[in-house]
Amino acid sequence: MYQEGFVEVTGGRVWYQKFDNGGNGTPLIVLHGGPGSSCFSLQGLKGLSVDRPVILYDQLGCGRSDRPKDNSLWRIERFVEELGQVREALDLKEVHILGHSWGTTLAAAYALTKPDGIKSIIFSSPCLSAPLWEQDQKRNLKELPIEIQETIKRCEENGTTDTEEFESAIEVFNKHFVNRLKKQPEWLEKRPAGYRNAEIYNIMWGPSEFTVLGNLKEFDCTPQLKEITCKTLYTCGRFDEASPLTTEYYSRLTPNSAFYVFEESAHMAYIEEEDEYLRVMGNFLTSADSIRDSHI
Repeated sequence: MYQEGFVEVTGGRVWYQKFDNGGNGTPLIVLHGGPGSSCFSLQGLKGLSVDRPVILYDQLGCGRSDRPKDNSLWRIERFVEELGQVREALDLKEVHILGHSWGTTLAAAYALTKPDGIKSIIFSSPCLSAPLWEQDQKRNLKELPIEIQETIKRCEENGTTDTEEFESAIEVFNKHFVNRLKKQPEWLEKRPAGYRNAEIYNIMWGPSEFTVLGNLKEFDCTPQLKEITCKTLYTCGRFDEASPLTTEYYSRLTPNSAFYVFEESAHMAYIEEEDEYLRVMGNFLTSADSIRDSHI
């Protein structure tokens, strides 16, 4: 069964889709990356709907959701509120949460408000500390050709991150640390125009991946990770911009957690190693369902 529609949230309506093949497992809600991206690239996670309902949604301002012009909406507290409103509207009393990239930032911030009914959380390629993310990207940059490093540094310093020169350098970075596939899936090449909202990204993160200037600059929930006591899984790619070193560090800070590395992937393991990603996630979710009282 497939269902899609809109949910009223603070600031407008968000578009969601629900995949349900009759499995009786606890529903999974997926939080896409960004901030300002969409759930488009995560469509393959519908493969998990064999065992449970899977819900994806475009956060406000993103993808097919409404795009209000009120810039005060682009802050993490409102996105946390939005997730609660989506859960309530779709009657998700018990739920697993899978966040990817910025989606893990949102998942952690939401979990730390101590809502009822979270059975488990998957932190996929996590960003749980803006300062640590910055450190990792500076380390990653050093693995690239010197001319790429110098171009990125110069464009950041000169405020020319909207140029073709910078975009070309970022493309090299992305081929190393975001998606290493030589040939992309045909469906991914058909991503809709405007699926990404750069304004949200700039307000919350900044004009560049490598230096946080937006309102997430001080975000760091590592001191609170010990409070997330439901079953958790931390994953990343071996070549991920969310480095294995930092991802494992987050896992060690979280009481009931496991850690897994996708050996052939960068930041988009759900595309780069789709079958393995679905296997690992499916096994984790099934095991989390089998544990009584595993809620946060």
